Amino acid sequence: MLKQIVFAAGLAASLHGVQAAGNEALPPVSLYAPAVCLACIDWADHLRKNGFTVALKETADMAALKRRLKVPREVESVPTATVGGYFIEGHVPAEDIKLLLKEKPKARGLAVPGLPMGAPGRESTGSDISCGSGCAILESGTAERPARREMYDTLLVGRDGKTSIYARH
Repeated sequence: MLKQIVFAAGLAASLHGVQAAGNEALPPVSLYAPAVCLACIDWADHLRKNGFTVALKETADMAALKRRLKVPREVESVPTATVGGYFIEGHVPAEDIKLLLKEKPKARGLAVPGLPMGAPGRESTGSDISCGSGCAILESGTAERPARREMYDTLLVGRDGKTSIYARH
C-alpha cells in the first residue's frame, strides 16, 4: 500500500511538472492564510492546477499582513497572496491573475471580497446553501443536491485604493 501511495505522489508531481512547463513565465505565489483553512488549501490547489507554483504560509496575524500590503478593508477576505508585485485578496480565479500579470496595470492588486460560493476553493454541492438572488444552479449539481454559486466580481484595486470591476463571474 505504501508503495502505491509513493508512486501516486510521484506521478502527481511529475504531471504537475509537465503542466507547469507550459506556464514557465508565471511567477511564484506566496499564499498567506490562517491555520486550518480548508478553502484556502483548495484555492492553492486551484492555482497549482493552473500552472502556478504556490507556497502556502500559515499566518497568525492576517490583519497585520493585510495592513502591510495596503489591502482596503472593504475588499478583505480570508486568504491573501502576493504574486509579481501585486496582492491577491480572496479566492480570485487563476485566469484573472494570469490576465493581471499579462496586462501589468498600475495597481495594488486584485480582490474577491468576502467568501462567495462558487469562487475557486469555495465550490459547494450542498442544497442547503442560502445566497439569495445572487445564486445560480451549476450543471455539475444533481437533482438531489444541486450545486449553487453566487455571482461575484473580481475587483482591481488601484494604487489610490479605489476599486473597479476587473472581471465578472
